[in-house]
Amino acid sequence: MTPKKRKTEQKAHKLIYDSGEEGHLQSELWKILDITNREASRIVKKFMEKGSIRRERVLNNGRWTYRIFPLKESVSLDSIEGCPCLVCPNVDKCFRGGKNDPTKCMNLTAWVDPRIKPLTINNI
Repeated sequence: MTPKKRKTEQKAHKLIYDSGEEGHLQSELWKILDITNREASRIVKKFMEKGSIRRERVLNNGRWTYRIFPLKESVSLDSIEGCPCLVCPNVDKCFRGGKNDPTKCMNLTAWVDPRIKPLTINNI
């Protein structure tokens, strides 16, 4: 896939997900993205195959088109804010079964479940 196509798909993805429950008309999508109707249809088909959108046939201004709805919530950086792995000096050596195993990391466990105290110099 060319960088231009990838960027267009990313823009389409953002437009669809930003539309939320209201959805987005497919006939407007290709105009906003400045692509052909055929290219928009291919992008929509690809997203449908991945299970990330659904489309509904609707009558808009006397013409049939599709309204595109996101099926999954988009992910933001808020979901990983404060994750200790982001600042861990051993992250490059961290893997399951290794010396630094994420399944045994108390800092990660404490981040996932705030009832658990993270490791500090005082409680090692």
